[in-house]
Amino acid sequence: RWRHDVVALLALLASLAVGAVKPENAFTGLADPAVITVALVLVMSAAIRQSGILDRALSALGPSIDQAQVRMMVMVAIVTTLSAFMNNVGALAIVMPLAIAAAERSGRSPSAVLMPLAFGSLLGGLVTLIGTPPNLLISSVRQQETGQPFTMFDFAPVGLAVAAAGVVYLVFAWRL
Repeated sequence: RWRHDVVALLALLASLAVGAVKPENAFTGLADPAVITVALVLVMSAAIRQSGILDRALSALGPSIDQAQVRMMVMVAIVTTLSAFMNNVGALAIVMPLAIAAAERSGRSPSAVLMPLAFGSLLGGLVTLIGTPPNLLISSVRQQETGQPFTMFDFAPVGLAVAAAGVVYLVFAWRL
């Protein structure tokens, strides 16, 4: 299997070879601020995950939480908060090992805890400009149309309310 970046580069080269893309336009998309911001968020997410800081904090927190309901609330709240400021897949990857270990200790299927975490990571992306790539794309379009992009926390009033309601729902409905 080939890595996705290699496939994308080969597709670009093939498009150039058949004339579907003009050589002067081949790399203009990479200069878009949304693309650069997404790349930086992915680098930041990888750095946080590889540093192990959050892993140590979550591992220390895990054994002290006895009730499944409280444990789920804490894990969903953490992944939702993290995904507001980093890539949601990266946030999920940080919390996932603790969630799987907690599920195994309690005799539950890991899928019972991973689905709420996945939804929590998606909800967190609604809070900030960098929480999810579509927010960046919308901001870029707004910049082109009005001359003013969204700022970091313009999505927060609605995003926080939706994320909080979603976390409350997940805390009670995760067993379903």
